[in-house]
Amino acid sequence: MDFLYNTVFALFLYFPEDKSEYIPAAITSVIFIIGAVLTMRFIIAYSHKEALKTKELEEEITRRNQRNHDSVK
Repeated sequence: MDFLYNTVFALFLYFPEDKSEYIPAAITSVIFIIGAVLTMRFIIAYSHKEALKTKELEEEITRRNQRNHDSVK
């Protein structure tokens, strides 16, 4: 049973003797983290712009409705 246990974990865990093998993985991780942060910032900025557009549209519709309501009286 101990052999099976070690074999299964050996498939998922790999610790190289030469630590320089970690460098490409670290570089790739940093690139993806930077990309994720930039994407998140872009989405937040875009969302903020859309919220401002929506607020302006809502105010315009409210003004139109107010004018129409005032003209009916």
